[in-house]
Amino acid sequence: MDESPTAPCAGQSEGVANHSKAKKVITGAGAVVVRDGAAGPEVLLTHRSEPDGWALPQGRLKPDEYPPVCAVRTTVEQAGVRIRLGVPLCQIRRVEDDRDLHVSFWRALAVSVDQHGPKGGADGFAWTPVPQALQLVEEPQQRALIQHGVDLPDSVPILIVRHGKAMLRSAWSGRDQARPLTSRGRRQSQRLVGLLEAYDVSRLVSSTSNRCMKTLQPFAKLRRIEVVGWTTLSEEQAEKNLKAVEKLMRRVVEETVRSGDPMAICGHRPVL
Repeated sequence: MDESPTAPCAGQSEGVANHSKAKKVITGAGAVVVRDGAAGPEVLLTHRSEPDGWALPQGRLKPDEYPPVCAVRTTVEQAGVRIRLGVPLCQIRRVEDDRDLHVSFWRALAVSVDQHGPKGGADGFAWTPVPQALQLVEEPQQRALIQHGVDLPDSVPILIVRHGKAMLRSAWSGRDQARPLTSRGRRQSQRLVGLLEAYDVSRLVSSTSNRCMKTLQPFAKLRRIEVVGWTTLSEEQAEKNLKAVEKLMRRVVEETVRSGDPMAICGHRPVL
């Protein structure tokens, strides 16, 4: 799954990183969190005293942290708001002194208020009507992000996941459908939990092959969600009947859009 937007924001100067003499690249993530207000759409802004000003919630990645996980974590820390990521927007790039900053942003919806409230990283936050937000935020790239995020419609995430690293076919003597994940594959399935949480996934679909079902199992156990397996998506069945795969995918996508419940579907590289 491609977990980070790579396109620069519209109107951003091309080649900023190439023309700079920045010694250190710092990667971060943030979100344009949108909700319906009494007078129209509102966006979530955070305030810092150094440098003084209002901005979108954003933060630096921790070691081995996925950008979507960082965007959700920092929003909770800075504003006490739990969010569900939607479509990726773009990546803001700028140079400050000896630092080359790359910050990826997503459009997001507020899901709930964290019971513990803000944990730090900002000294205030506010839900702000869009016209006011565009005046408060000083950075032109973030103002463009806010407008773009507000203009986009709400969406329902559907995540396509390839199974974790499995034992080699040459080293496995049993049925291929029973081929297990390796230790690396099990670690990958654990790291997947944070990504699926970032999109507030509440429905899981998978090939019936062991390696696919097990890839989703840690998240399913955490959320107490059933993994619905389909033999149609298994490597063996899919190769024989590609039309059945297409029919099933159309069905699960339509059900997801109808229900509004974010979904993750796990399968094999040839089938994907």
